[in-house]
Amino acid sequence: MSAPGRPREPRGTAPGLDYAQVERTLRAMLGEIDAKGRATVAEETAAEDRFADVVDLAQAESNRSMALRLRDREFRMVRKIHQALKRLEDGTYGICEDCGEPIAPARLLARPVTTLCADCKAEREADEALRS
Repeated sequence: MSAPGRPREPRGTAPGLDYAQVERTLRAMLGEIDAKGRATVAEETAAEDRFADVVDLAQAESNRSMALRLRDREFRMVRKIHQALKRLEDGTYGICEDCGEPIAPARLLARPVTTLCADCKAEREADEALRS
């Protein structure tokens, strides 16, 4: 058992995976998203709302809309990061939520918030493609 507040190595998952590094990576991702969000707020606050013509106004609105969509996407990622941190804490990080098998370390390193092994993810994507 690990010390309180430290990630426990999940049962039977990703042998050799540095869980402390995964936690640092997830926390760094949170920091980057927070910095981007603060920058967006600062840019929007400082933006001059008077434009020379309707084309400038339309471009500014398009840029604002894109920035807000990106922030929404990042907000969803923040939720996933917090869920991954919780799984690290409770010892279930790296276990596929569909099949219960360990997720490959390479997949966890590439996408630390993943909850599915490559096979289950491919199966879900194939099912979604059939429904589309």
